[in-house]
Amino acid sequence: MKGIVTFNLDRCKGCGLCVAICPVQCLRLNTKVTNIKGYHPSGIAEPEKCIACGNCAKICPDSVITVRKIVEK
Repeated sequence: MKGIVTFNLDRCKGCGLCVAICPVQCLRLNTKVTNIKGYHPSGIAEPEKCIACGNCAKICPDSVITVRKIVEK
């Protein structure tokens, strides 16, 4: 199973919890971008590795992450 992860970048405070909990390490803090709150938001660095486990969305204290599962045929 694969997944598509999206972030509400302007609400992300860059705490890194999602990065730490990702079992396949496909998430990173984007140090090249600063959001409207002045933080480096999280993002998906290697989308092809995502297994749609949803751990990142569950641990996010601000509910800024959405995970959609893609059923491969």
